[in-house]
Amino acid sequence: MDIQRNTEMADAAITPHEPPMIRREDYQPFAWLVPVIALDFDLGLEATRIVSRLTVARNGKAAPSSTIRLNGDGLTLLSVKVDGEMRNDWSLDGDDLIVPLSDEAHEIEIATEIDPAANTRLEGLYASNGMLCTQCEAEGFRRITFFPDRPDVLSTYRVRMSGSKAQFPILLCNGNRVAEGEGADGTHWAEWHDPWPKPSYLFALVAGDLVANSSIFTTMSGREVELNVWVRAEDLPRTGHAMESLKRSMQWDEEVFGREYDLDLYNIVAVSDFNMGAMENKGLNVFNTKYVLADPDTATDDDFDAVEGVIAHEYFHNWSGNRVTCRDWFQLSLKEGFTVLRDQLFSQDMRGQAVKRIEDVRILRAAQFPEDSGPLAHPIRPDSYREISNFYTATVYNKGAEVIRMMRSLCGPDRFRAGTDLYFDRHDGEAATCEDFVRAIEDGAGLDLKQFRLWYSQAGTPRLSVAMAHEGGTVTLTLKQKVPPTPGQPDKQPMVIPLRIALLDRATGSHRGEELVVLDRAEQSFAFGGYATPPVLSVNRGFTAPVVIERQLPREDLVLLAAHDDDPFARYEAMQELMVGHLVAASKGSLSEGERAEGEAAIATAMGAVLADPALEDAMRGELMLLPTQSYLFEQLDKADPAAIHREREGLKALLGRELATEMHRLYDRAEKVPYDGEGARGARKLKTQVLAYAAASDPAKAAELAAYQYDRADNMTDRQGALMVLCGLEHPAREEKLADFYRRYQGNALVIDKWFMLQALSLHPRVLDHVKALKDHPDFTIRNPNRVRSLYMGFAGNPPAFHTPSGEGYRMVADLILALDPINPQTAARFVPALGRWRRLEDGRAALMRAELERIAAAEHLSRDTYEQVSRSLDG
Repeated sequence: MDIQRNTEMADAAITPHEPPMIRREDYQPFAWLVPVIALDFDLGLEATRIVSRLTVARNGKAAPSSTIRLNGDGLTLLSVKVDGEMRNDWSLDGDDLIVPLSDEAHEIEIATEIDPAANTRLEGLYASNGMLCTQCEAEGFRRITFFPDRPDVLSTYRVRMSGSKAQFPILLCNGNRVAEGEGADGTHWAEWHDPWPKPSYLFALVAGDLVANSSIFTTMSGREVELNVWVRAEDLPRTGHAMESLKRSMQWDEEVFGREYDLDLYNIVAVSDFNMGAMENKGLNVFNTKYVLADPDTATDDDFDAVEGVIAHEYFHNWSGNRVTCRDWFQLSLKEGFTVLRDQLFSQDMRGQAVKRIEDVRILRAAQFPEDSGPLAHPIRPDSYREISNFYTATVYNKGAEVIRMMRSLCGPDRFRAGTDLYFDRHDGEAATCEDFVRAIEDGAGLDLKQFRLWYSQAGTPRLSVAMAHEGGTVTLTLKQKVPPTPGQPDKQPMVIPLRIALLDRATGSHRGEELVVLDRAEQSFAFGGYATPPVLSVNRGFTAPVVIERQLPREDLVLLAAHDDDPFARYEAMQELMVGHLVAASKGSLSEGERAEGEAAIATAMGAVLADPALEDAMRGELMLLPTQSYLFEQLDKADPAAIHREREGLKALLGRELATEMHRLYDRAEKVPYDGEGARGARKLKTQVLAYAAASDPAKAAELAAYQYDRADNMTDRQGALMVLCGLEHPAREEKLADFYRRYQGNALVIDKWFMLQALSLHPRVLDHVKALKDHPDFTIRNPNRVRSLYMGFAGNPPAFHTPSGEGYRMVADLILALDPINPQTAARFVPALGRWRRLEDGRAALMRAELERIAAAEHLSRDTYEQVSRSLDG
């Protein structure tokens, strides 16, 4: 599926509601095995009855128990039988069912009833637009029936589903369909069997009025697998890209990791109400519609990439997550970090390594680096949590992937493959740990990772100071590392940090080849001979390690690297470093007039070289043209003034737009002639959007004219959305005209209307705050659909000039949303809290206003565990 430390709230109002702390060190195997479970569903939107039959046996590896604890949450219990006899000696401990058991093995039968239509949390079995579907990760199965709802209890499932054929013509579940038939009074039924033992979080059920895009995939051993992408009838034409992405994923996993699919059937279902991006349930993936539906008129190039990446991610989970699952939720990065790396490598092979790697690093820095330096910091394998849903974080997913990528860099692709083969062979059908994975890489690759394991236990982003000296033809590179203190971890040990480097000739930009240096001490020096003149250092090429590089490099060296470095990421990094250094100093007010002019001239020179380089593909050129985001600049300052950052960034954008206008518009004119499916068309579209953004800052009237022209001529969503994005930030009649046209054109298409909301929430328009307030009262806005809420409020919270308005109104709007959403969908509500958790990094006035909103949330009664944990840690961390 696309936290740590025990805290005590100063606010006594919520102390009585403090949820318990779950600790990794307290793990114990469950006392009972449940090798088989049979489920019988009588389906209805407002009343679904479930009869579950559990075959249980004592677990010889666990402490014996005379009772079995079966987790529940909001269930109506109808009856309990043990070995066929009705029992009344059971009890409830909170929501959990406790049943006395005396012998070595038993069959427990439990009847429950639930109301899917009332399940606004979208966990367990719930209704979505007349359809029934499930989301069981992490602890949703207990909202369906009583069960030991933990990932180390593995069972084979037999499921019978019955319901109205008119209302639920399609009945889907995990595994293979083994029987189906007609019932009485317009009902029908289907039986499913999943032969592979799985934890309850991987259970899935879907019932509704759906149609399928169907195909066949032949595996490397010659088996035929039926593939289906299930959607509502009107969405069927937009499923072709998802199907092709699935086939490419299956073939790639066979070729690169040797993993073959293991069932006769693979189903994907698109659901419009979904908290996550998608879910890898065995043989029945449930997806947010956002990551299934795509065609050129309604989806951007980025949307197409996201569909392909998420389809791949969930498919790859079939082995890294399903066949080998997690022993407990502290091991979440075992499956998620590894699978994110796998989907990243897949996307690199599908679309090209250079741009994809830059995109992945940009996401890491935007989401995970702030997490690692704030109150919510935690290791990729946490030690404790109150609510597991809060640990589906950028640290577990994205940093987890970078940690495993470092292992791959240390041993090379072939030895890494030997290690992963050993991991799958050893632990197939088991619930494993992160330690099991690391040990398999060690044994398979012949690598000692004893010290490397610190990446699993230490939070925080290492900071590396880099210095280089040249004497007598020898270059000495000195690296020093420091891992900053994080909540609960004041003192850190040195990490193992692999870095790819190259030493570039100052005159030609060429180099002798790359080297991999491995820093494993607090300070370490490396010597390189044969350099008559001082070279320029290109470091952390390809972003080998998720670290912050701190170095004092002359501007002329950064300009050289930005213009000539042959490593795409290092070239991008030099351009970013050049701009970040200037913008941070400018926003702090520490530049003299002369220093400002020198910095601007250096950036313009480097950007001019990027625009003029005939060897660059436009996709890479578009990446190099990107200014550092305001959020990233924010993180470079101990006490940030968002208004100053915004002013300086927009000023630099305007200057570059003016000075390089001729070159930019020449490139725009060339790109504008590239047809949608032409060679380099994706890069051409990216380039056009970048040129429009620079024009909007430097010449708003011309930008509005050009954006309106592009909007009217657009034959695809990428161009249309890019033009509308620019218009949204301008005071021009075309803004309202094109927004109205966009809404009329796509009214009724929920995913595209999400874009309409988000474009306005993210805009640089001076009255964006008023626009967002109006949009929350729009007839198409609903707080009950996670996609719609995220489109408006995540967009707004990610818009620094609007969110950080000096009055604090932006903070208040997000806090109001959290309080309104928490009783309805706590998992989604909690994901908005981190936006308010960065108050310590703000100048004092805004910091006080932001903290006050967190305290207001904390004082509310009956906060969910999800929101409570995020707020308490944000205040105390």
